[in-house]
Amino acid sequence: MSHDEDQIRTLIHEWAAAVRAGDLEHVLADHTADIVMYDVPPPQNGVRGIDAYRQTWPPFFAWLGRGAAFDIVELNVSAGSDIAYAHALLRCGSPEELAAEPDTRLRLTLGLRKDDGRWRVAHEHHSFPDTTADPADDIAEIRALHQRWFAATAEKDLDGLMAEIADDVESYEHDAPLHYTGADNVREVCRRGLESAPGRVTWDVPEMAVEVRGDLAVVWGLNHLSAEDADGQVDHSWSRGTRVFRRRGGRWLLVHQHVSYPYDPETGAAATDLVPEDEPPRSA
Repeated sequence: MSHDEDQIRTLIHEWAAAVRAGDLEHVLADHTADIVMYDVPPPQNGVRGIDAYRQTWPPFFAWLGRGAAFDIVELNVSAGSDIAYAHALLRCGSPEELAAEPDTRLRLTLGLRKDDGRWRVAHEHHSFPDTTADPADDIAEIRALHQRWFAATAEKDLDGLMAEIADDVESYEHDAPLHYTGADNVREVCRRGLESAPGRVTWDVPEMAVEVRGDLAVVWGLNHLSAEDADGQVDHSWSRGTRVFRRRGGRWLLVHQHVSYPYDPETGAAATDLVPEDEPPRSA
């Protein structure tokens, strides 16, 4: 490592320490008057000039004061005679963010120039990777999850049905009570459903709608359930279903389910024999 590179490494580590300490004077100390910073938040055309750069730091200091981290975990420096650049990865985030995504890293690139024998930062670029998945990929993943559920139903695989249900799921089922809280209670509902018929049980949602925004997905459609009795007769039923998923630790998990039958306003009874208007007759 050259003497210049060693100087620049020290400069950057001292700058990061000043950031953590909320020491604005030393954060600014080794920056040029015409610095241009491309930061994570706006403006889109960057922060230009030392005065504008100065104004970005107090809100960040306040965020760090609530327990957030700003720690260099990797730093590389390349220096010429009067121009240099450095790139670094920093562990940067609130305690909650880093607990959920411990590998999250802030990416930092610095451009430096030597003025009157002293290295100064003329450019900073901060960014996080865009972890927003393509909605089409997420929709396909949610649909594949349902296909696994449909297959597990046909196989009467209770563990398979529960594999992608959150521990804190809240489910509104067809039968009493008003709601079931927690995976253990929902597991019991699924167990009763699988054991309700001695023969084959199937479930699908022929016209499933899926909407995804970030780490939240909502699915709705008409549930088609079939159950085979001991004589080989198959009973078909339709109900309405809405399901809500959250992505946790990179996995989609069911956090809420609401299934219901319409009711007959004249009798007050659940209308369990309704079928979609365009549904062809099904043979037993």
